[in-house]
Amino acid sequence: MPQPLEGIRVLDLSQIYNGPYATYLMAQAGADVIKVEPPGGEFLRKRDGRPGSSIPFTMLNGNKRSVSLNLKKAEGVRLFLQMVASADVVLENFAPGVMGRLGLDYNTLKAANSSIIMASGSGYGQAGEYRDYPAMDLTVQAMSGVMSTTGFTENPPVKAGAAICDFFGGIHLYGAVMTALLHRERHGEGSRIDVAMMDSVFPSMASNIGGVFGDIDNVPLRTGNQHGGLSLCPYNVYKAADGYIAILCNHDKHWDALLVAMDREDLRAHPTYGSMKGRVDAMDVVDNLIEAWTLQHTRAVLFDRLIAERVPSAPVRELTETLDDPHMHARGMLMKVDHPSHGEITICKSPLRFVDRPPPTWVMPPAYGEHNKQVFIDEVGLSADDFAALESAGVV
Repeated sequence: MPQPLEGIRVLDLSQIYNGPYATYLMAQAGADVIKVEPPGGEFLRKRDGRPGSSIPFTMLNGNKRSVSLNLKKAEGVRLFLQMVASADVVLENFAPGVMGRLGLDYNTLKAANSSIIMASGSGYGQAGEYRDYPAMDLTVQAMSGVMSTTGFTENPPVKAGAAICDFFGGIHLYGAVMTALLHRERHGEGSRIDVAMMDSVFPSMASNIGGVFGDIDNVPLRTGNQHGGLSLCPYNVYKAADGYIAILCNHDKHWDALLVAMDREDLRAHPTYGSMKGRVDAMDVVDNLIEAWTLQHTRAVLFDRLIAERVPSAPVRELTETLDDPHMHARGMLMKVDHPSHGEITICKSPLRFVDRPPPTWVMPPAYGEHNKQVFIDEVGLSADDFAALESAGVV
């Protein structure tokens, strides 16, 4: 069966996490993604600060093809524009302005292909006061408010453990490209897309924002593992006999179920604990009450009891435990592969699941420039002599 994006060609100029994740989702949905790499290859391919530093390249670049192209040379720009003529999407996450300086602004791409979709991912957007600030996941976490809302009240702000700004930006970039493809299908027009990491991550702080406007004097910016707006209780991570477990109650039915799991149904009619407002007002007391119970049991015992009563909860697992998660492996989200340099590693596939068709077979990321001849000679139409001349000139 054809994959959803079969027949769509994407020229991927992106690097590190933000853009490559967007194009990885496209490749995993059947698009022909051609990774256009600068001399020496993209940065993530070459990371070597610690063993395993380059494994994320494997995670984010399967099912793509690779060509090498020096866009700082006029011949390289001309060759890229020849590729644009048969492409559907050009996606990049350079600093704003770089594409224009290379001679590859939207108007130039559009002259080569009137229906092209040009998608740009950046930290702060292609326009505005912050446009030219250097942006990485850490700096956007700092600027957006993510860092100020992460951690405990009495401690300094900390970054989220995951690179959430990079990947939130990548997900929104993917969504924008899909929207533009639908628009082109219906109206025949290309699009210019501008997705900022800061814009993408900001809505995720909805609970914290509610606290700011609702009760700014009594809601600290950092609430640890408690609810961001301090409006739900219980909502925390509690110590167990062998680690930690997360438990939350969105409403009184969850609370009643938790009391059954704890064998404390005597608290159901308690004048303070019987309502969400009462529990929120007595949050520390409620948390201490629950932790006195969780400390007596292992994570597995607690989870079994809580799930049996349909209480939202989960053991806090180490990343090594999640890498071996049988559920994710059975669903095909995680897969063990034999990497030529790293040995057996676990990689992720696409979270986007089309249940009426099998996913494409996962293909190891390409070697740098592996598909040069296939793309430039067989598809773009260069002669063998022209290709050799570009090679000699350092364009390819």
